[in-house]
Amino acid sequence: MPVNALFGFLMKKRLQQIELFRDHPHEAQLEVFHELMQAARYTEWGRRYDYAGIGSPEEFKERVPLQDYAQVKPWVDRMRRGEQNLLWPTDIRWFAKSSGTTNAKSKFIPVSREALEECHYKGGKDLLALHFSMNPGSKLYQGMSMVVGGSSATEPLREDAYTGDLSAIIIRNLPLWVEVRRTPVIETALMENWEQKVERMARETLREDVRSIAGVPSWTLVVLKRVLELTGKHNILEVWPNLELFMHGGVSFRPYREQYRKLFPSPSVNYLESYNASEGFFGITDVHGADDLLLMLDYGIFFEFIPVKELHRDQPPTKLLHEVEAGQDYALVISTNAGLWRYLPGDTVRFTSTNPYRVQVSGRTRSFINAFGEELIVENADRGIEAACRATGAVVADYSAGPVYMDEKACGGHEWAIEFEQEPQDLGAFTSVLDDAIRGLNSDYDAKRSTGQVLQRPLVHAVAPGTFHQWLKQQGKLGGQHKVPRLCNDRVILEQLLLRIPA
Repeated sequence: MPVNALFGFLMKKRLQQIELFRDHPHEAQLEVFHELMQAARYTEWGRRYDYAGIGSPEEFKERVPLQDYAQVKPWVDRMRRGEQNLLWPTDIRWFAKSSGTTNAKSKFIPVSREALEECHYKGGKDLLALHFSMNPGSKLYQGMSMVVGGSSATEPLREDAYTGDLSAIIIRNLPLWVEVRRTPVIETALMENWEQKVERMARETLREDVRSIAGVPSWTLVVLKRVLELTGKHNILEVWPNLELFMHGGVSFRPYREQYRKLFPSPSVNYLESYNASEGFFGITDVHGADDLLLMLDYGIFFEFIPVKELHRDQPPTKLLHEVEAGQDYALVISTNAGLWRYLPGDTVRFTSTNPYRVQVSGRTRSFINAFGEELIVENADRGIEAACRATGAVVADYSAGPVYMDEKACGGHEWAIEFEQEPQDLGAFTSVLDDAIRGLNSDYDAKRSTGQVLQRPLVHAVAPGTFHQWLKQQGKLGGQHKVPRLCNDRVILEQLLLRIPA
């Protein structure tokens, strides 16, 4: 049996399992819940909260407090020093380093063998399974997969452990069936110096038969542009004519969509989005061309959801899966097979469907602007940018925004630093469409803008090419899953970016 046919055959069984939890989501989550309680009942954490005596999710919610990284950090510090059986029964030797967008300091997220195999690897396999289901004639496995990952380093506190971007931890532990089809070589994939890594990745991959690409859109774009520079080609399909799949995640694809359409000028290239983070793999696009993601309910993660309007409370009540409503925004709460219990990773999601359960990532719990009661979230901003680009022919490479505070002479507003790949002919027209689009999406913003006495028209600056790259470089955050926060409720990052406005 040809390799591709065999691979497709093996994927069919997994597709049946996905269909099963689509049809029986609550039973799937309850099974995950009981497996987690059973696995962790004799850990130090499990004994503290008597996991052996917890019989239902309701009891779990009553007994175990909500956690953010500040609460988990003392336990992680102990694990990094070598203690085991604290939060999870099997050895924890890997720690995904994540700066996120809500804290300037690094977070070290524990990654267990179970999380790696039953969550992160499973997500990767499911992306391929869903691609094959959408493209029965796929010849993906006859070529190579380019993975644009992060870097890793030996854990300074223990010789038998290491930290790094989650993608680096995954690459270091890939099963053989994936490794033989992956490019570039592992030494290049794990390089710490991002600028040197881009050069080596581009040179190593340009002569390969790349059939699929996986990476964060922003950083993958840098590599692909370098490939074009080296080859003198006009688009990526002139370099890799058999390319059929781009698997992306980490940031919203909306601001990058037009750039990728130019890079991959063919409707035959399939785009699959994943919703994954250092803490877990949560969702996958399961319908061709869809903007929402199927919530993956059998990855060893038990989900709870906090209505966004309740986040201000000390221990806000959570809703279980069967209690959520379509069209509502919730902060994500997860309990995982790496020992994160009732943990808030910092994301907010909006349910687009409850049959099956599909979501869109609407923002971060701390990545927003609400200086005047306008409650601007990242999803509003992404959609506004997309509308302004579509109307003016602009292409945005990156952006960030913050508040303009009121004073005795002027009302407040929002100020935007935007790096354009292709600038609009009329920045004023771009600004007007951006403003109007956000007003149409966000009633609170519209109410504050309607009189002009609270929020003035946005102030948009076109910053110099390379501004965002330089900011990340100065912060030591080039490559991997790092990105500049889209929205901030203060002006700290915005002021740093605006220092580079061209004269």
